[in-house]
Amino acid sequence: MKTGRNDKRETSMLDIDFVRAQFPAFDVEALQGQAFFENAGGSYTCRPVIERLMRFYTERKVQPYAPYEASRLGGEEMDEARARLAAMMGVATDEVSFGPSTTQNTYVMAQAFRQFMTPGEAIVVTNQDHEANTGPWRRLAEAGIEVREWKINAETGRLCVDDLEELLDESVRLVCFPHCSNVVGEINPVSEITAAAHAAGAFVCVDGVSYAPHGIPNVDMLGPDIYLFSAYKTYGPHQGIMVIRRALGMTLPNQGHHFNGETLYKRFTPAGPDHAQVAASAGMADYMELLAAHHGITGSVAEKAAGVHDLMRAHEVKLLQPLLDYLGAKNSARLLGPSEASNRAPTVAVELAGEGHTAAATLAEHGIMAGGGDFYAGRALKAMGVDPDKGVLRLSFTHYTHEDEVSKLIAALDEVL
Repeated sequence: MKTGRNDKRETSMLDIDFVRAQFPAFDVEALQGQAFFENAGGSYTCRPVIERLMRFYTERKVQPYAPYEASRLGGEEMDEARARLAAMMGVATDEVSFGPSTTQNTYVMAQAFRQFMTPGEAIVVTNQDHEANTGPWRRLAEAGIEVREWKINAETGRLCVDDLEELLDESVRLVCFPHCSNVVGEINPVSEITAAAHAAGAFVCVDGVSYAPHGIPNVDMLGPDIYLFSAYKTYGPHQGIMVIRRALGMTLPNQGHHFNGETLYKRFTPAGPDHAQVAASAGMADYMELLAAHHGITGSVAEKAAGVHDLMRAHEVKLLQPLLDYLGAKNSARLLGPSEASNRAPTVAVELAGEGHTAAATLAEHGIMAGGGDFYAGRALKAMGVDPDKGVLRLSFTHYTHEDEVSKLIAALDEVL
C-alpha cells in the first residue's frame, strides 16, 4: 500500500502508553488486571468517540438539518463524519454510507443485486467468510442466480487466486470475499483478486470487518466496488460503514425512499440513520489524527491514515509472532492460518482437543478475556476439518494491546494447554 512515507515515520514506533491513554476502558477499576483478547468481537471505544456521542445526546439530540442552531450543528457533525472517513479511505464523501450494522448493509446490497441480476447470471462467494458476508449472497440462488463457491485450502485455510480464475467467466457479475477471515486471519491480496474479477467483467464486494480494526485501508487504492466494515470493531459506535463506488452505486436499484434515489449515500439506507452514532463516528477520525500528530506523521488525510495504519500493523506484528511461535510448538493445539505474523491479522483461532468455549472460560480465571465457539464461520471451520459444535479458542487483539499482556496470555495458555 502506498502510504506517503516520510523519514520520521519510518523510524517511529507506536507509543503504546499514549495509545492506551485514549481509551477510558483501561482506567476502569473493574477491568484492571484483565487482558482483553476478544477484540475481533468488538473493540474498546476511543475517548473522542465517547465524547462526541455524549455531546450529541446532550446538546444535539434533535432532528438534524433544520435551520435552528442545535439541528444545524447536529447535521454538520454527521456530514463531518462521512467526509473525514471518506478522505481517510481515498474515496468521495458521498460514496460512504452508514447503516445499523455490516450484516444489515450486506443484506441490503444483496437485495439490490437480486433486482439487478437476471436468472442464469452468477456470483462467487467463499467458504472463508463470516456468515454475514456469505449468507445474504447465497440466498440469491432463490432468484435463479447461480452461486459459485471459491473454496479454501483444507489444510491452510488459504484462498488461491488461481482457483478463483477457474470460476470466472462472462456470466459472473459479482465476487464477494473477506479482506481477512475472522478465524483464518490471513490477509487476502485484495488488489490482485479485484483485478482478476474486474478483468472478467465482475464487480467486487470486500468484507473488511476483520481487517479495518488493524488500520483503516485506502479503498481507492485497493480497488473494490464495495467495501464494508464495522465501526464498533474499529474503536467507534455500533454502526456499519460501507463504501460504494459511484459507478456501481448509481447503477444498482435504489433501496431507500424514492425521493432519496438520486443521493448516493442514501440509496442503500432504507431506514433513517442513527444520527448520534453517525456523528460520533467522526471521533474515529479524531483518534487517527491524534495518533498521526503524536507520531509526527504528516501529509494528506489519506497519507496520515496510511501512516497510522503502518504503525498499528508494525506493533501488532511484533506482538503476534511470539504467540504464533508458542502455539505452533504445541502438539495439543492446531493453529489455523499462517504461522508468520507479517501476513495475518492478530486474530488467532486454535483447535484444541476440547471445546473452544471451555478453554476460554478457563482462561477467564487467569484474567484473560477471550472467546470460544464457531464465530459464525462454520463453513470455514468445516472446510478445515474442525467441528463447528466443538468450535475453536480465538485469541484476538489490536494495536492498543501491551506486550506484557501477550506475555500474560502465553503464561495462562501454559496452564490451560
